[in-house]
Amino acid sequence: MNKVTYVIPVYHNEGSIKRTWETIAALYQGGPLAAHQYEIIFVNDGSKDGSQAEIEEVTRLDQNVRSIRFSRNFGQLAAIVAGYRHASGDAIINMSADLQDPAELTVDMVDKWLGGSEVVVAFREDREDSFGAKFFSRLAYGALRASNPDIPAGGFDFVLMSRRALDLFLSYRGRNRFYQGDVIWAGLTTTYLPYVRRKREVGKSQYNFSKKMKLFYDFLLDGSYLPIRIMSMCGVVFALLGVAYAAVIVVAWTMHATPFTGWAPIMVALLVIGGILMFMLGIIGEYLWRILDEIKDKPLYVIDERTSSATVVGGAPERAPDLHP
Repeated sequence: MNKVTYVIPVYHNEGSIKRTWETIAALYQGGPLAAHQYEIIFVNDGSKDGSQAEIEEVTRLDQNVRSIRFSRNFGQLAAIVAGYRHASGDAIINMSADLQDPAELTVDMVDKWLGGSEVVVAFREDREDSFGAKFFSRLAYGALRASNPDIPAGGFDFVLMSRRALDLFLSYRGRNRFYQGDVIWAGLTTTYLPYVRRKREVGKSQYNFSKKMKLFYDFLLDGSYLPIRIMSMCGVVFALLGVAYAAVIVVAWTMHATPFTGWAPIMVALLVIGGILMFMLGIIGEYLWRILDEIKDKPLYVIDERTSSATVVGGAPERAPDLHP
């Protein structure tokens, strides 16, 4: 009998955690996946609302539910990796706790896995979000696909990996990783399933503009060669423009003319080139900061508490801090 583990990062998801558990459990308790075992791992990424209390309530109701609580907010990637490291299933599914990812789609995902797929990606064909959110998403993923066409146009977080694929994923090191790129990097057999991402029913998304930009930077600097190539191309283009401008000056001199008189053209050229140089220095600085961040080798996360049904029923949960690079 196969076991399927659900890794569910939690950050201010009070009100949707129990419903998420109910929709998953129903698939296995007399549902279409009744022939399989299941495990659910909720990873509380430093929530300040009532998420932890709701998680502990669910662990008391279902012996297949476990939880991890971080000492503070370490970010979605850290929560996913922590859940993956504690997963015991033969197949592991990452999904959200906000009811936007349809749990019933995991029936098809498990079916594709049983059919031989090592990775099953559920990608967002459409999303019931605001126009601004849709526009930003399409713009960002359009840029991502320019260098990595294997990433679906709508992006993905809802994904199933086989135990082999997960072990490969966990073998990668890095604090500022591009999650989606790492999932498909190995080139294992992959199936893509489209779905419409639902509108959030409970609470407000904590994925603000700065976090979205961080994700975009992680792609550009961790999963793409584009920044370096763009800088190289800019150097070539400006060198050619300089040669062309020099040729214009020589031709004008032979004709006893002076092109582009005054200080305005010089100032425009200096400002444009100076701005581009500062932009390039910023990119190089970002690379250097990420290298320094890796050299420090701080833990990716700190686990303050791990809870299973047994520890909750038997008394106090396990509280020994757990550090992971």
